[in-house]
Amino acid sequence: MSNVAVSELAWGSLGSPVGEISVACTAAGLAKVRFGPPDPVRARPGPAGGPPGPADGHLGLALAQVAEYFAGQRRTFDVPVDWSGMSATQRQVLPVLLAWAGYGETVTYGALARQAGLADGGTVPAARVAGQVMGSNPCPIIVPCHRVVAGDGLGGYSGGSGVEIKRWLLIFEGALPPTLDWDPAGPGTG
Repeated sequence: MSNVAVSELAWGSLGSPVGEISVACTAAGLAKVRFGPPDPVRARPGPAGGPPGPADGHLGLALAQVAEYFAGQRRTFDVPVDWSGMSATQRQVLPVLLAWAGYGETVTYGALARQAGLADGGTVPAARVAGQVMGSNPCPIIVPCHRVVAGDGLGGYSGGSGVEIKRWLLIFEGALPPTLDWDPAGPGTG
């Protein structure tokens, strides 16, 4: 964990096929994406809840882009990401993921580790470090940790209700073929 000063976050949320998605932005850009309602401890509503602040422009853009993604109208996100509140390892790996793993593609934890320059040789293999970064990704969906898979299967997913959300997102993007029970309305709705 780093000793970075906490910036004020403007929060907003929207419904999606995978449930409520909340987004938080700072004046520098996107800081958090969360499955479920905004963080009640740190939430300051966006523009509707008070005078607009510097984070509100990013918040509106991020919410619009997430809505477009789930409507099938957006394949890349261009809202700026505020990397400042993340650990050094997150800042090493997550920007590489954002730039490298495109819509409808998957990459393995090992390949991402190599692409991000993580070195094997420590007590924790580089692929596992990449997996730990995916599990702590503060901006899922936009920084697409769901596109990172194990060499022998899906791997884990800490967002929403877990691996079923990952599977749904990968089917939605066309990276996996739909299963017979896959429902475009969202996981658990069929």
